[in-house]
Amino acid sequence: MDRRKFLIGAAATSLLARAGPALASTPITYWHHFTSQTEFSALQKVVDLFKSRFPDIALQPENIPNSDYMAKMAAAVVASAQPDTAMIEPDRLADLIAMKALVDITDRFAKWDGRENYPGARISSLSVGDRVYGVPSFAFIDWSYYRTDYFEQAGLDGPPKTMDAVLTACKKLTDPSKGRYAFGLRGGAGGFNYLISVMEAFGSPVFRDGKPAMDRQAAIDAVTFYSDIFLKLKAAPPSAPSDGYRQTMEGFRSGQTAMLWHHTGSYNEVAASLQPGKQFGTAMMPAGPKALVARVSYAGNGIVKSANADAAWEWVKFWGEKDASIILLKETGYFPASTAALQDERIAANPLYQPAVKTLDIGTPLPSFVGYAAWAEKTVNPAFQSVLTQQSTPTEAVDTMIKGLEAIFH
Repeated sequence: MDRRKFLIGAAATSLLARAGPALASTPITYWHHFTSQTEFSALQKVVDLFKSRFPDIALQPENIPNSDYMAKMAAAVVASAQPDTAMIEPDRLADLIAMKALVDITDRFAKWDGRENYPGARISSLSVGDRVYGVPSFAFIDWSYYRTDYFEQAGLDGPPKTMDAVLTACKKLTDPSKGRYAFGLRGGAGGFNYLISVMEAFGSPVFRDGKPAMDRQAAIDAVTFYSDIFLKLKAAPPSAPSDGYRQTMEGFRSGQTAMLWHHTGSYNEVAASLQPGKQFGTAMMPAGPKALVARVSYAGNGIVKSANADAAWEWVKFWGEKDASIILLKETGYFPASTAALQDERIAANPLYQPAVKTLDIGTPLPSFVGYAAWAEKTVNPAFQSVLTQQSTPTEAVDTMIKGLEAIFH
């Protein structure tokens, strides 16, 4: 071998030796519970952007169905087979910490230059005391959709601002002969979220200062009010007792219903079927006799396994940056959690987003305590369904809820 070839070969070997560590790929797994095609599309775009910026981290997303999420996480922790990082929602935070499924990221968050974009409830929603367990990436903000054209035809000036006004609108907007109902009541899966909000709006919190705090009579009044929309006013479709998200959403999009309570995450889906501002509008949740309760749930991501914590942290904080937030907004309608992202023109210039922006200032998170998720799904939802199907009374349903709640704390 001549000297020139030798030097070239030696240089190449030296370069590869120096480049070796930088090219080494760190694989990390990420569990999420996205379900729709728009969510998968958004996630893929976020992943692609992340990989372009962090080519040395081999990110492996894995979808875990929402209904199986907690059970699979618990089993994975027991078997030491948990993912490196995972999606977190506030109502599951206490349970995840109790099963030792989350790594404390307080110190990492304190050193992150993006921390200033997460004041108050944004970061406290994924914290316990002064300890931080996740970085919010997007917010689910409860609001009301309403058919502007139907309201105009019925002579209603605008969306109801109070629960009493909801009943008035229900009477004017319902016309079974046309297959039209006023309200898309969700009595099936996930319906407990709205029932609990109504109970709080009537003056019955679920718990306070770490103890059960349901006001029995206020809760009975709330369940009576909510179930009367279906049972007495006949203002919800006949399928309401079993309707989940998909059924209530299709009912609104198809023109079957004139009002729907959901959150900002469904905005793009509604806008794909109806003209914003012409056929539908958005509004803040109506106020109850005691309070205006509108949930703001900051979903985010946390580190689950400490082995690859450095790489996992890059992914967790990446979700908290503006670029990822705007991708999600554009693809899914999910509202950014970062205050910096709220300045984006796509939010600031859209009048239909303003009820959500206003709700950020007064919104409250869902209750969060060990056992909440199971109680809400397995006790509250069936109890309310039993009222809608007239298998029990509001009083019996509330007593069942209180008994189940007390069992958790004793």
